[in-house]
Amino acid sequence: MRLLFVTPQLPYPPQQGTALRNWGLISHLAARHEVWLVSFDEGAAEERRELPEPLRRVCRRVSVVPAPMRTLGQRLRTLATSTLPDMAWRLWSPEFAQVLTAHLRDRHFDIAQFEGIELARYMIGAARQPHTARFVLDEHNAEYLLQKRAFEADARAPRRWHAAAYSFVQWQRLRAFERRALTVADATLCVSPEDAAALRRLAPSVQPAVIHNGIDVAHYAQFASPAPDSARPPSIVFTGKMDFRPNVDAVLWFVRRAWPAVKQAHPDARLYIVGQKPSPRLDALRADPDIVLTGQVDDVRPYIAQADVYVAPLLAGGGTRFKLLEAMAMRRAIVSTSLGCEGFPVTSGRELIVADRPADFAGAVAELLRSPARRAALGESAYRFVAATYDWSVITPKLEQVYERLIGR
Repeated sequence: MRLLFVTPQLPYPPQQGTALRNWGLISHLAARHEVWLVSFDEGAAEERRELPEPLRRVCRRVSVVPAPMRTLGQRLRTLATSTLPDMAWRLWSPEFAQVLTAHLRDRHFDIAQFEGIELARYMIGAARQPHTARFVLDEHNAEYLLQKRAFEADARAPRRWHAAAYSFVQWQRLRAFERRALTVADATLCVSPEDAAALRRLAPSVQPAVIHNGIDVAHYAQFASPAPDSARPPSIVFTGKMDFRPNVDAVLWFVRRAWPAVKQAHPDARLYIVGQKPSPRLDALRADPDIVLTGQVDDVRPYIAQADVYVAPLLAGGGTRFKLLEAMAMRRAIVSTSLGCEGFPVTSGRELIVADRPADFAGAVAELLRSPARRAALGESAYRFVAATYDWSVITPKLEQVYERLIGR
């Protein structure tokens, strides 16, 4: 099959959730199919840099358009004058639309796959133009549900009511826009049964196919963990894109509500917050000498490998978290909220520990720091879980079956 992937940023290097999923799918499909790519690139606005060699190797052709830059004024204008959600404007580029239209008009593709709701506007427009492809919308999250959860969280805090108002507007606009996108697509993918149910509530005629997030398990499992060192301070690690609101809220909740109790039990413990573009909301954490904000790193594996406990204290968001798959593949002991591990069929006390109240979360972290044997047992169980179900070699054939049904093979 000839496949056209449309992505919001270059999928290589795969350094955060969207790129991890896109690179996993593209690189494994390319072993058996011809893959073309049309993508934005955040770096292309400054310089036409050479494409990464792995991307050139797996794709027949890569077409890159500089990612658009939107000012606050532009965002406010579209908020006031458009009925589309902000996510439909975030990556809007007439140049990108022209490049995509030319690809679909001039070449035969069996499948055109649009990665995420930010690109759904292009899919809707392309559906009105000449093309031969069947359109697949890959919903990395049920986006309207994320905004609904953000609204509900902000509405409970008077000082966040301005944010609640914004989230309410975006929630309503996303419901209409996402519903339209679902009905235009020939097939919809999502990452969990929970997201599939949320999308069916939005568009009952749509039956999303669950294609899990995955990882190359061996890439993580073969990374050497540091040798035990009783002199090394206990290490707690969180990884994620740190300008993504659910990650920011998660870290702030942990630091304000659970970290003091952890420090009381383990005064020498250190917390590492690993991820690109730390939000200004996190700046106050830099005053604590035992909290490290790394910013962007080339490889998260050394940080996960040093974690005595990996934490996922998420209170909002959707889909399934690559961060948990990475930690599981590296045999780390994990403490997560229920929402943090939503979408994974895990059992608290077996693959990880689930705790939702601050005192319970802090207690679980503190107890694991005291028990190397318990950490090792949880990590081994987590590894077996992720290796059996979430390796790309297991996931990609299920996506190929979706394609085959679409084109009648």
